[in-house]
Amino acid sequence: MKKIASSLEHLFILSHLIKWTLLVIPVSVTVGSLVALFLWLLELATNHRYQNSWLLFLLPLAGILIYFLYKYAGKNADAGNNLIMDEIHEPGGGVPVRMAPLVLFTTVITHLFGGSAGREGTAVQIGGSFAGLYGKWFKLSKGDTGIILMTGIAAGFGAVFGTPVAGTIFALEVLYIGRIQHNALLPCFMAAVFADITCAAWGIHHTHYSIAFKADNVFNIPFIHFNFVLLLKVIAAGVCFGLAGYLFSELSHTIKNYSSRFIKIKWLIPFTGGIIIIALTYLLGTTDYLGLGVSNPDKNAVTIVSSFQAGGAHYFSWLWKIIFTAVTLGMGFKGGEVTPLFFIGAALGNTFAIITGAPIDLMAGLGFIAVFAGATNTPVACTLMGIELFGGEHLLYYAVACFTAYYFSGQTGIYQSQRISISKTGTHSTNPNETLKDIRKKRIEKLKRLLSGKKIN
Repeated sequence: MKKIASSLEHLFILSHLIKWTLLVIPVSVTVGSLVALFLWLLELATNHRYQNSWLLFLLPLAGILIYFLYKYAGKNADAGNNLIMDEIHEPGGGVPVRMAPLVLFTTVITHLFGGSAGREGTAVQIGGSFAGLYGKWFKLSKGDTGIILMTGIAAGFGAVFGTPVAGTIFALEVLYIGRIQHNALLPCFMAAVFADITCAAWGIHHTHYSIAFKADNVFNIPFIHFNFVLLLKVIAAGVCFGLAGYLFSELSHTIKNYSSRFIKIKWLIPFTGGIIIIALTYLLGTTDYLGLGVSNPDKNAVTIVSSFQAGGAHYFSWLWKIIFTAVTLGMGFKGGEVTPLFFIGAALGNTFAIITGAPIDLMAGLGFIAVFAGATNTPVACTLMGIELFGGEHLLYYAVACFTAYYFSGQTGIYQSQRISISKTGTHSTNPNETLKDIRKKRIEKLKRLLSGKKIN
């Protein structure tokens, strides 16, 4: 009987995998193809902006266009990644398929006219939209709908960055702080791999990054396989990366909340944001902080790529990118946060290396993944991303930087619908459904009471 039961269990596992393979393939092919289209359009828009710098002056008008597109066609799609996460937590009205074309079109508009934004959010929303659509077509249960939405996140993330393993873990890790959803492990892995293959099949090439630094053990102790002094610097850098992630998250949310509160005519919010970006650009005398910031035809510009080299970033390049991106996204423009976080981290790593004498390319690479880890609360996914992007030689340093940044970013993050399963100090949340949005509201309320002199319970 035990042998029969064991055989039946394995047959069930096999049927489960076949089922999800068949479900995941159409999601992956669709998402991978649309991400390829998005990346191609994004490159065209970016190159066109470089060739026509006057387009920046139309950014306020582009903001108004984006506002009205979402007002009349977007409905609940404006919630973006948070809507997908909410639907996974508590399935309800579903993720509208209109989210995909809307976010694709408006992100391209944002980049064409000079907004400082990324691409991950767009890819994830494309993935979530079409995963939700296929879930309805296949008439999946609530539990399976949550899993297929997670495969959409994995497919979008894996395809847009060319990092399928990181994309898999990101989809599992991003929903809860302190918990990874293993029930969707293989479906998400298949989705991320298939979507990445599909995107590459369309001829899309991702930026290549490398770390030339070779580690050594200065103490020559057989059982220590790392540079102890460098490890201390990595820990200190991880603290800085976590604080940078915290600053980015808090500034973005604060700008969004206060602009909505004080600007009563809502289409004026993105219009004002566009004006601020133009003013900042001319105040600094550089366009380095517009757009993605991955590369630039100007060899003297600060970019993610240049930050891996000596002299490739200024001391406060990371701070300016935080401000540009927080204004862009906080005031209604569309796009992701992750590529700007890569920029912020790489530039901050460059600065930290110059100050401390650490290897520049290593610190830039660590900042690249660790600021992202802190801002999204996904340290495991970001550690794996380091391996996929830079190779596995410096895995210990990746983990130390990402894990440290994760803790020092505090109970905050760019995704307000993230739920807290276990707090970063190891204590369970009093409410298992508490989100980062709830935590932030409580923190602001306490601060208001403190400033007003009222007693805090």
